This record gives sequence, C-alpha cells and structure tokens, in this order.
Amino acid sequence: MRVREAMSKPILVVGPEHTLRQAAQLMAARRVGSAVVVDPDGEGVGIFTERDVLNAIGRGLDPDVERTSSHITWDVVYAGPDWTLEEAAAAMVRGGFRHLVVIADDEVLGVLSVRDILRAWTRSPTPV
Repeated sequence: MRVREAMSKPILVVGPEHTLRQAAQLMAARRVGSAVVVDPDGEGVGIFTERDVLNAIGRGLDPDVERTSSHITWDVVYAGPDWTLEEAAAAMVRGGFRHLVVIADDEVLGVLSVRDILRAWTRSPTPV
C-alpha cells in the first residue's frame, strides 16, 4: 500500500502565532495528533505535534501565552505519496517520530501518522 492511500487529509494547518492551547484545541476537535505549520515569512513548512504540547506543559509553560512558533519542528522529514507504508514506517523509526508530512511538487498533500499506518495494515488482507 502507498502513502497516498493511508495518509490523513485534509490536513490541519496552524500558524506560528497560535497559542499552544489554540493549537491543542484545534487538534483535539479534529482528532489528530499533529498540525502542519505554514509560515511564509519563516522556514516554509513545519510540524507541530501533541508531543510538543506535552513537552511545553511539562516544562511549566503557559499554554495561553506560549506560541507554537517556539515549538515547531522545521527540520521535517517529508514522505512522497508513492512511498510504500514500509518505507514510511522505516523513516519514522529511524527519525524517532510518529508523523510524516506528505509533499509532492512543493505542495502539502497530507500527513501520515503511525495510527494511519496501523489502520491501513489492519484493514489489509493478511498474506498466507
């Protein structure tokens, strides 16, 4: 199975000026563990995850004041839509993360999470 068949879309997009609480509320409402951050004045496309929220709160930061801009991962590993799920899973294991931004021709197509991969694998017929 290919990444394009398992990825989540449409994606949740937040800006660098959203507070942690705003981003967390949007993620909770959409039932997703990440948001893509597009900052035309910054480094391009980044990702903000539930782990970023957890780490910030754990350090005692105020979620109503703290902005996502300080917690965005800009050094994102991107997946191509034609990657296999095995290739994507291997990239996640190597990098130690649970989400990949899916990009083709400089356009964000979706986000692939570990949950998406597991969902796809459990729905696929088991080889005999």
